[in-house]
Amino acid sequence: MIELDKQSLPLFPEDDWFCAKVEVKSPEGDIYSFPVYRWIADSKVHRFKDGKGLGNCAHLKSCSNHCRCKTKFVMRLKQFPNTAQNPIFLPSEMNVLFCFRLTELKLKGLDNRKEKWDNIDSINRVFCCKNTEISEYVQEHWKEDAFFGYQFLNGVNPILIQCCTTLPSNFPVTDDMVFPRSRCDLADEMKKGNIFLCDYKLLDGVKANTINGKKQYLMAPLVLLHKPPDNKLMPIAIQLKQTPSDDNPIFLPTDSEYDWLIAKIFVRSADFNHHQLNAHLLRTHLLAEVFAVSLLRNVPMVHPLYKLLKLHTRYTLQINFLARRLLISEIGAFTQFASSGGEGMFTILKRSVSSMTYSSLCMPDDIAERGLEAVPNFYYRDDGLKVWDIIHRFVQGMLGYYYKSDSEVQQDSELQKWILDIFEHGFFSQAETGIPQTFTCVTELVKFVTMVIFTCSAQHAAVNSGQYDYGGWMPNTPISLQLPPPTTKGTTSEATMLATFPDVNVTVQGMATMWLLSKQSSDFVPLGQYPEEHFIEEIPRKILKDFQMELEDLSLVIKARNKRLEVPYTYMDPAELENSVAI
Repeated sequence: MIELDKQSLPLFPEDDWFCAKVEVKSPEGDIYSFPVYRWIADSKVHRFKDGKGLGNCAHLKSCSNHCRCKTKFVMRLKQFPNTAQNPIFLPSEMNVLFCFRLTELKLKGLDNRKEKWDNIDSINRVFCCKNTEISEYVQEHWKEDAFFGYQFLNGVNPILIQCCTTLPSNFPVTDDMVFPRSRCDLADEMKKGNIFLCDYKLLDGVKANTINGKKQYLMAPLVLLHKPPDNKLMPIAIQLKQTPSDDNPIFLPTDSEYDWLIAKIFVRSADFNHHQLNAHLLRTHLLAEVFAVSLLRNVPMVHPLYKLLKLHTRYTLQINFLARRLLISEIGAFTQFASSGGEGMFTILKRSVSSMTYSSLCMPDDIAERGLEAVPNFYYRDDGLKVWDIIHRFVQGMLGYYYKSDSEVQQDSELQKWILDIFEHGFFSQAETGIPQTFTCVTELVKFVTMVIFTCSAQHAAVNSGQYDYGGWMPNTPISLQLPPPTTKGTTSEATMLATFPDVNVTVQGMATMWLLSKQSSDFVPLGQYPEEHFIEEIPRKILKDFQMELEDLSLVIKARNKRLEVPYTYMDPAELENSVAI
């Protein structure tokens, strides 16, 4: 162990010191390495152990209190996981800048215009101020059924779609509706695995926002899709409310152009709100915060788990604090401008927490449970499962080096406190979620840590990085809608669609927020890169090198595949995956 203290010098101002590591050469010529990677901001004595940490070894205990961060959970109502306290108390190295980009998007002046859009060309002129290759494709193809179906697989919310083997009782679709002039029938197609369902029941009955003094509308649709022989997933029926009734028609591709288009627009708006609060905020940001706070509270710096996960928690606490202040507070952009902002947000989060399970967070289990193993053109699944497997091999190698038996896992009190804190504060001690309360074996530990790293890196990228690509063109992803859906068919027009869209200021606030959240952080660290040298032993360093090489190989495969695709899928490319939830 070494002791470090930063002494003040006369006539010199106080200055914080960031110490990366200390190396000590003994009289015999041996080199001892002490990873620190901490700001030292006071004159107290700080103690650090050498980098050869072993799980729960007795000699680690003497420095545990000096190597943990004093971070606390703040108790919340049982609506979303408990979170960290004000980041003024957080480690200084977690600070990161966060600002909105209305100026960068050249949207200044539009953010106060509370009028409706008068035509599509006006939306286009704003959109052209800043676009991407994919957002341009979206603008050209957003009305097409094939692209509508594609987004359920490879857009920013790929976690909702599931194979449909039995129609829900509240979705009375008939063969005559969906296969009027075809030999197909629903029963046979469901048996073949060709029918898919997206059910937004989490949004049912949610109180919609009031924006610019006007009531907004948020539906809870059911969407039925069919995979024909050409393998392009096509929507075949949309019901916009959960309860069937005469004023809640089932919209079909054979309906009038604007009846069908407006039904799809309501689905896309519902998808935005479902995605932001469930897939994005809860299942990546808030969970990553629970993992990080429990790590800082319970696991000393010398512990192998701390070394393995520290870089996967980088900036997460600070970015989440800023998001709570600037996005979902009473004056936040989401609260003010999204249809689920305000009271509705808490209803959706509470329901989402109640529906969250361990298996839904583990990609191989989730894909199997949703019956999507054989769906073609599902690049989120294809790339994600490969990333999961690479991370799993890496974690297995690392933890297998430190834990030689299941009993060593069971006896590691710091490891057990870490998972218990997660179970209690992230999942409110609900055993039915499947989240372990203790670790009983190495295999169980490896799977859980794989899930943590995957959630903080790959899964966050999958639901975050494409937000502006798919949402920059507002008609494809309206953050709110201000007319109710049609209750009878044949009453809609282009004017109806324009009147339904959000106002100008709501549109540009949504564009600015999605642009910001999609931007790569200025000091981006890709998955697999560990700039801080916490692992100093030869075998862990070799395992880390193999991990990096596997990720590089997968990146090349994905890039080669994307060259052949009309719409490239880049969100699971290891070269584009941030190590942590850092934006």
